Amino acid sequence: MKNIINEKRINQIIAFLNSLKIQSKRFSEIIKKENALVIKDFNQALTHSSDNKIINYEKLEFFGDAVLRLAASNFIEKKYPQMSVGERSELRAQIVSDEWLTKLGKKINIEKVIIKGPKALGDENSKNTIIGEATEALIGALYKCFNSIQEVNLWLDDIWEEEAEILLKAPYKFKAKSVLQEWCQSKGFDLPVYKIIEVSKKNGDPKRFSCDILIKGLKESSAFGRSHKQAEKNAAKVLIEKFITTGKY
Repeated sequence: MKNIINEKRINQIIAFLNSLKIQSKRFSEIIKKENALVIKDFNQALTHSSDNKIINYEKLEFFGDAVLRLAASNFIEKKYPQMSVGERSELRAQIVSDEWLTKLGKKINIEKVIIKGPKALGDENSKNTIIGEATEALIGALYKCFNSIQEVNLWLDDIWEEEAEILLKAPYKFKAKSVLQEWCQSKGFDLPVYKIIEVSKKNGDPKRFSCDILIKGLKESSAFGRSHKQAEKNAAKVLIEKFITTGKY
C-alpha cells in the first residue's frame, strides 16, 4: 500500500494550496507548518482510485458534497436573506452542480496535481468527471483542516457572488423548467412533456441521457445530461434560449 508522501509531492501540494489564495491567516499558518495530517488529507483528496484503491478521494468527495451544500446555504443566507426557500434551493442547485465543480476545478488547474493511474490517464471521457470529483474532495479536505466551514466560505463566496449575479439576471439559466412551465401557462398551453431516453450506461457520461421536450405534441428542443434531471434542465434551457432568439419569450 502506497502511503508515504515524498518531499516533492508535499511541495507540490503546498504550492497548489497557496495558489488558491484563501484569505485565512490560520489556513496560511497551517500550510507553512506543513502539518502532516493536513498534507495527508489533501494528498488523499488529490489522488484518484486508479492510482490507489485504498487512499483516494472517494470518501472526501462524499464528505465534500455535504460541506459544499452547507457552505452554499451560508452564502445564500448572507447574500440573499429575502430569497424564498424555493428560490434558494434552485440557486444552490446551480452553484453546487457537477458542471460548476468541473468549471471551478479547471479554473484552479486542479488536474495538474491529481495523481492518476495509467487507466485513468488515458481516459479522456472521464477527465471532466475526475476534475469535478477531486474538486469536491478538496472542499471536504479544507473543512477537515479545522472542522469548520469558515475557510470554505472565505474561498468560495466571491466566486459564488459573481456566478449568482449572472444567474439572477437570467433566471432561466438556473430554473429553466420552472420558467418554461410559466411560459406555457401564460400562453394557455398544456405543460411541456419531457421524454427521456438512456443512450449510455456509463456513469458520469455527459451524454448518458437524452431529453426531448414536446409542446402541443411537437418536439421543440432536445439536449443531453448525466442524469434525467440534468437532461431535462438542459433541454428546457435550450428551448428558452430558442424562444428568446426568435422573439417568442
